[in-house]
This record gives sequence, C-alpha cells and structure tokens, in this order.
Amino acid sequence: MSASGGRGDPQPILTNLLQLPTVFTPMASSNSSLFLPLSFSLLFLLSNLSLANTSPISFALPLIKDDATLQYFTTLSYGTPLVPTNFVLDLGGSFLWLHCASRNIPSSSLATVFLRSIQCLTAKSPEIETQTWFLNPADQDQSCQIPIENSVTGKRVTEGELVQDLVALQSTQGSKGNKVETLFACSPNLLLNGLASGAGGMLGLGRSRTSFSSQVFHSLTPQRKITLCLSSSSGVVLFGNTGYESQPASEILRSLTFTPLVTDQDQTFPSINVNSIKINGKKVSFNTPSLSQKGNGGTQLSTVVPYTTLQSSIYANFESAYLKAASSMNMTRVSPVAPFGLCFRSGGLGSSQVGPNVPVIDLVLQSEMVKWSIYGRNSMVRVSDEVMCLGFLDGGLNPTNPIVIGGYQLEDVLLQFDFDTSMVGFSSSILKKKTSCSDFKSGFMPAQSV
Repeated sequence: MSASGGRGDPQPILTNLLQLPTVFTPMASSNSSLFLPLSFSLLFLLSNLSLANTSPISFALPLIKDDATLQYFTTLSYGTPLVPTNFVLDLGGSFLWLHCASRNIPSSSLATVFLRSIQCLTAKSPEIETQTWFLNPADQDQSCQIPIENSVTGKRVTEGELVQDLVALQSTQGSKGNKVETLFACSPNLLLNGLASGAGGMLGLGRSRTSFSSQVFHSLTPQRKITLCLSSSSGVVLFGNTGYESQPASEILRSLTFTPLVTDQDQTFPSINVNSIKINGKKVSFNTPSLSQKGNGGTQLSTVVPYTTLQSSIYANFESAYLKAASSMNMTRVSPVAPFGLCFRSGGLGSSQVGPNVPVIDLVLQSEMVKWSIYGRNSMVRVSDEVMCLGFLDGGLNPTNPIVIGGYQLEDVLLQFDFDTSMVGFSSSILKKKTSCSDFKSGFMPAQSV
C-alpha cells in the first residue's frame, strides 16, 4: 500500500500509524503488559468520490491475544468525545455491539435509530416482511430493538438497542484521521460475561449487512476483502485490497491457496467445504462420504472458538487415526489434561520451524490437490514442560457445524477473505518463511496498494 494514491515508496503499515498521537488503553488480563494504542485503532473516512479517483484504500486494526480467555481483541474509539473501547473479535458476528452504559462521558453525537427506519429494517431483515414494514405509523417513534448474541457464551438478548454514532477510522496509508457514522447495538451488562477482562463488546465481521466489516466496505473501500493474521501474541486484520512489496510478505500473498466459501444465506460466519482428512498422508475413514455435505453448513472458521472441534463421530475416528500415526513416530501417550482428550510426552521429539515433529494433518478441500496442512505449531498445545496435547476437541453429538477450525489453528496462517468472489485464500504456516503474524503489528512488513 503506497503512502499516497500513486505508486510511492513502500511504507510500513503500522509504523506510519505510530507517528500519530498515542493513547494507551490497558486491558486487564494475564497478558497485561500488552496494550493497544488508540492510534492503531483509528481508521478514517475517505469519500466515495476520492475512492473513485485513487488507488484502493485499506484499513488496519491491530489485534492482541488475551492469555486468560484465548480471545483476540482490538480497540476502537467512538462517540464525541472519542472514547477508546476494547472489542473481542468475532469473525462471524452480525453486529458491532457494546455495553453503551459503561461510557463515563455521554456522547453528543449518539443518535437513536427508530423502529420504522431503513437502518432498522436492514438490521432486522430477514426477520420481517418488507412489504408491511412502513405501513404502521403508530410505533414509528419507538427505538429499534434487535437481538444480539455473545458468541463466546451463546448468551442472547432480544432487546439490544440499535444506535448510530461516530467511529474513528484510519487507513494504512497514514493520512489524517476522520470519523464515520456507524451502526452498532447497545447491550446489557450481563452480555459481557465470558469476554476478556476489560472488553466492552464484540466486533462482528460476519456476512450480514450490519456487521462492522460490511459497513467499512459500504462507506470506505470498494474492495470487499478481509485479510487476517493471528498469532499467540499480536496480529492484524486488514480491510480492503492489500499487497506487500517486501519479502517474505509478497511471496506469501502470491502463494495463497484459494477455496470457495460456503454461500449459505442463513449463516453469517465464513465456512468452507472439507471433503476428507489425512494424517501423515493417510486418509481417515469416516462414516460419511463427505465431511461437508450439503445443508450442514460446512467447516466454520472461528476466532471465538479457541481450538478446533469435531462432531463426536468424526472426532472418534480422527483420534484413532492420529494415535496410530503417533505410535508409528514413537510418541508416548500420557493422561489427558482438560480440555484436551489426547496428550503425549514431549521429551525426545524433534522440532522444526513449524513446531514439534508430530503427524501432519491435512484438510483436503475441493480436490486432492487442494489441502490445508496443519503442522505441530498449530496442532499441539504445550500444557507443561513435559506434556503437550492435541488441540482438536470433541465438539459433541449435534453441533451446528461438524467441524469448527479454532483460533489456535489459524495462528501464523495468512487468511484473505474475498467476498466479491466468495473465495478464501490461505497460506501454509508462515513460520516456514521465518516470520510470524506478530510482525504485521510491529511494522516489519512494509505494504503498498496493488
């Protein structure tokens, strides 16, 4: 991404942002030494006219992993005056929601969204009949109430108030900050239960018209892309068209493998079709011809589920096949450590750039040639100096999705969601390139628009 609309010299994404005034927002957790500077969380408004006459704009939000909850959070500032607030990232969330009452200084720019408004219709659809929506003027002065959910706990409330306020935004090009009107939902305090300490709400990036990402796409950038890079410490999420001039970033982007997104109108979270699983090159036998049969929602990608979960019957066969592969590699099984079901002694195992030398797990996608390979760094979780456990869990008998790929398996893997083409690109572990997703936050990888 160039520093201007043209093809200037490459500039570090987040190094540019460091030149802005910085306000630190601490978040209480076991990772309390990590703070998100407000300058990192600023995105700003560029008019549709300017977008038409310049190269595509992208926007960045830095991410931090909370050690206590294993959630990923960022900071946004909203209202007048601007108040920084921490949000847990939800890749499939339908809304930006927060506990508005926790704000100490009232926002003078906060606006109520009324029941019979276009904004309310957009947020409630498809729950209502559009034809009759505007025909009852009796309640037109009532505020818009919508259901919102804490996707970490599954807690749902039916009367979240939809409002509109200013959110500070900044492009990766490092221009002056501005503010954009954004719809979000106000939640009761009880909905914060289960979120990382200090979090004020959740930032939804799902495929709904009212998610935060959809509003960014509509107002600020014509490129409906999300690029996500998580790590065990820090990372980044980018909105819009993203390219890198430096190595190894440009090589990683060029080498992405693409697979179709499941386009189910009833789901907002991103999902893909996994046709089979291989462990050390051997196909695992399951009782179904396909792990992503039509109608089951596919394999979900999640930032709120810490570790990959498999439907019980799938997990049983997977566990058996993994044990067989582990035994052939002389791995010693030990007593399980909750929440994991399969643990091993870590002593005596070699290691490489991609983690301990353990069986490689391949998720086979649309063909035998297209696979997502999961190495030791993303499959094994170290629980002590002597023990490591397989980061794949039994997801129960009747989960919504037969497979949910959790945040741990997404770390140090570059993901790019292209909603215009309904495709998602993924890299192999970028640890192979002697880099990490935490380098994005530090400005290690210079970026330039393409």
